[in-house]
Amino acid sequence: MLSNEASRASTPAFTAVVPGLSVLRDVFVNLYYAFPQDQPQGPWVLIDAGLPGSAHKIKQHAEEQFGANNPPEAILLTHGHFDHVGALEDLMAAWPNVPVYAHRLELPYLTGRSSFPPPDPTVGGGMMAYLSFAYPKHPYDFGARVQALPADGSVPGLPGWRWLHTPGHTFGHVSYFREHDKVLVAGDAFTTVFAESGLSTLTQKQEVHGPPAYFTPDWDAARASMELLARLEPEVAATGHGIPMYGEALRRQLAEFITRFDELARPKIGRYAHQAATADADGVRSVPPPVVNPWLKGLAVAGLAIGAVALATAGNGRKRGERTGNGKRKKMRASDYSYRAWYRDNPAQPGPSGPDWQYRRPRAFSDQPYSFQQSAYSRPDELSPKPSSQQYADLRYSDQQSRKIETQYP
Repeated sequence: MLSNEASRASTPAFTAVVPGLSVLRDVFVNLYYAFPQDQPQGPWVLIDAGLPGSAHKIKQHAEEQFGANNPPEAILLTHGHFDHVGALEDLMAAWPNVPVYAHRLELPYLTGRSSFPPPDPTVGGGMMAYLSFAYPKHPYDFGARVQALPADGSVPGLPGWRWLHTPGHTFGHVSYFREHDKVLVAGDAFTTVFAESGLSTLTQKQEVHGPPAYFTPDWDAARASMELLARLEPEVAATGHGIPMYGEALRRQLAEFITRFDELARPKIGRYAHQAATADADGVRSVPPPVVNPWLKGLAVAGLAIGAVALATAGNGRKRGERTGNGKRKKMRASDYSYRAWYRDNPAQPGPSGPDWQYRRPRAFSDQPYSFQQSAYSRPDELSPKPSSQQYADLRYSDQQSRKIETQYP
C-alpha cells in the first residue's frame, strides 16, 4: 500500500506499487516490474537492472510474479550507471532473446564507447557522496542488443506508457509515464530519499529530493527535467532511490523543491556545480576540472611547505657533505642541475579553448517529441526547422558525432 510516511522497516524489499507496477529494492537502488494492469501474469518488462550480483534475485522475483519460463518482453533502462545496469549482463545471458532499450544518447556508455563523467565526492551531504570516488564509471559493452528507444516516445512492451528525455543526471536519462493514471517511473531524475546521506539511505525516510548529486554532471538540465516531470502532475512517483510516493503530498513537495532547487539540490561546491560536462552521440566531450575541498587544499599547502623545507634542508646537507672518496669536495657539473629547469624547456601545451558548450545550454522542455532533420556534424542551433521553445529535450545535448577528447577521466 502506498504511503508518504514509510521507511525501510515498514516496507518489504519486493512489493506492489500500483496495479501493473511492482518494485524491488536492491540494497539502495530500485528496479521495477511493469505489466498490463489487467494481466498480472501476462507479458511484462523490467525497468533497470540493479546492482552487480543481483541477477538471481531479480529472476527469482520475476518467477514469483509471472511464473517460470516467462522472460520479459524487454528490459528498459532509465540510464546506464552501475547501480542501474549492474546485473544486466547476467540477465541478458539468462534471457538471450530479450532486447534492451535506452535513449540514443545513453548508448555510448552501454556499448563501450565512452566512460561517464567522473563522480564528484566534493558535493558533500554524507557517506554515499564521500565514497563516490570509488563507484564504477567505466563504460559497459552490452553489444548490439542494446537499442535506442523508439523516436515516437512509445515504450516497447508497455502500451499506454511513453518515455520522456530527462537529462541532467546523465545525458541520455529517461523517465517512463503511464498517462491514464499518471504513474511515473522517474529513474534518478529526482529521488524520494536524501541519496547523498548514508543514514537516510539506510532508513529510507521519504522526502522529495534532487538526483544523486555525486553522479550529476549538469545541474541546469537536472532542474529543467524535474520541472518537466512536475508539470505532468504525477499521481505516483516511483524513483530509482527511495520509496514511491503519491498524491497531493508528492506534488506539493515537488513544487516546493523546484522553487528552491539551487538551494536544496545544486551543490554549493562541486566539479559540476557551475559548469556542466558536455556530450554528443559518441559520449563525453569535456568535463570541468576537479574541485578540491578547502580542508584538502589546506593539507596540500601544508604538505608543500613541509616538502619545501625538507628539500632545502636536504640540498644544504648535500652541498656540505658531497665529497669524493679521498675526502675532497666533488665538483658539480651544470648538467647535474638540469632536473630543476625541465619545465622551462618543456612548457605545457595549451589545451583546447573549450567545447562548444555555449550551444548546449538547456532549452525549454516539451512532453511531446518532434521530428527534425539533422546532419551528422551539425550543431543543435543549425537544426531545420529552427528549434522553438517547446521542442524536444534531446536538444540540450548534441546528436553530432565527433572524436572524443578523452576515454577515461580522472
